[in-house]
Amino acid sequence: MRFYGLLALFVSLVPLSAQDQDPFFPTPSYFKKHFSNVSTHVELAAPVKLNDFIVDGKLELSLRNYLELVVANNPDVIVQKLSVQFNRDAITRAYGVFDPLAIASFSTTRTIIPTGSLLQGATTLNTLSQPFTLGFQQTLETGTQYAINFNNIKTSTNSSFSTFNPELNSAINFSVTQPLLRGRGLFINMLPVTIARSRLRAADYAFQDQLIQLTAAAESAYWDVVGARENLRVQQESFKLADAALTRAQKELELGATSPLEIYQPQANRANAELQVSQAQYQLAQFEDALRRQIGVDLDAKIRELPIVLTATLEPPATSTKVDPEQAVTNALKMRPDLKNVVQSIDADDLSIRQTNDNLRPNLALTAQYGSSGLGGIYYPGTNILNPTAPVVPIPGGLGDALAGTFGFSNPTYGFGLSLQLPIKDRATAANLADALVQKRIDAYRQRSTEETIRLQVLTAIQLLNSSKEGVRIGTIARDLAKKRVDADQKRYELGAITLFFLLASQGDFITAESNLVNQIINYRRSELNLLQRTGQLLEERGIVLEP
Repeated sequence: MRFYGLLALFVSLVPLSAQDQDPFFPTPSYFKKHFSNVSTHVELAAPVKLNDFIVDGKLELSLRNYLELVVANNPDVIVQKLSVQFNRDAITRAYGVFDPLAIASFSTTRTIIPTGSLLQGATTLNTLSQPFTLGFQQTLETGTQYAINFNNIKTSTNSSFSTFNPELNSAINFSVTQPLLRGRGLFINMLPVTIARSRLRAADYAFQDQLIQLTAAAESAYWDVVGARENLRVQQESFKLADAALTRAQKELELGATSPLEIYQPQANRANAELQVSQAQYQLAQFEDALRRQIGVDLDAKIRELPIVLTATLEPPATSTKVDPEQAVTNALKMRPDLKNVVQSIDADDLSIRQTNDNLRPNLALTAQYGSSGLGGIYYPGTNILNPTAPVVPIPGGLGDALAGTFGFSNPTYGFGLSLQLPIKDRATAANLADALVQKRIDAYRQRSTEETIRLQVLTAIQLLNSSKEGVRIGTIARDLAKKRVDADQKRYELGAITLFFLLASQGDFITAESNLVNQIINYRRSELNLLQRTGQLLEERGIVLEP
């Protein structure tokens, strides 16, 4: 029992890392985890928060509410978020080399062999051997390896020369190995964990980059619906104008104020306007279906049929100060997660170089051991020389005698030693080190390339924003002038100064100008979105907070 007390003491002294989340032997949760079957069933969660935005039987969404639903329900976002878990598991896996290991074994073997000598103590030697082994070993985070091994062998035989029968031999041995060159120290041995943590940070940056792209695509889909809605409004206004013009032309024809040949143009305009309304309706429905997929509405049969009302309006951009290109580039270099990912990769390269360089060192280790052994069993003393005919009286004994000798350390065994493994050539490790250096050089060039790309993307985004802002300004002027022309032509037509053909032409130009202004405002919103994406500020500006 003293052995099990010592073993429990050593187990209690084993340092557990902060990453060790697994149950420890012999807790009930340990047996539940290691002896139960893991379910392979995967149940997907239903879309969430959709009912919060249903107003009067309609799904009413502002841009911020819509993006909130995208982050919560979009499967592409969820897939990218779950992918980071592999890197978190890699940290736990890196701690695996420090996990303690307990070993136990027992076997029984009976051997019956004929003998060819009286010195073997029996004509047919019948031997039963039952070895039992119990061990515990672990590598500490400093590189120190220690092991505790207990052995007990019970041997029974029919040999008349056996002094103990059954014979119990037990031994305990403590051994420690400390690396002196390769693998020495906390920093070197924790490098796999440190590298895994560095790669986790890189994976987090990669997830942020993917989330920015997915958010930009989702917001673009939002503006697609808003643009299609406004385009439908413009086409409906065009239809109303064309219908009113046809009604007026028909009345003039009935009154004989115009030639029958003049009715064809108003009819053609009305038919074309009706066609444009129909196409705008189908396009709006198509964009709304794509929007429903972004927020998971298509998965809920009760909600996917509800009309979608987007509260965003297409107001012309307010006059604001121009964006400073150099300041925008500086902000982008600080914020862009794809650049942070590359920089983090360089950090992991440095750690890998340190690890590979350590593997080039000779493997010099100091070993120390201390142990003890004991002997027990039923003792059969030899023949009494003074009275050879006297019966041999066995002396009782057993496992307690063997353990008493073992844990009393009356028969110690101890020693020290040095071991050296000196590779004459280690081309594999040298090649690994060369690869690590090349990889860092590649990542350094990737960083330069990414910085240059970011600068170009930001400058291009600023130019596009300025261009679209100017397009909105000019489009607003053109729309207002087209509206004044329509009003003027309407009055001239009523006075008989122009024919219906010129009025219809001015109305068509006004609808074109109105549609062009809608497109320019949508382009401006997309340019704003593009600039936020290129500067890495999209998530912050849209109020999207990443969970730790």
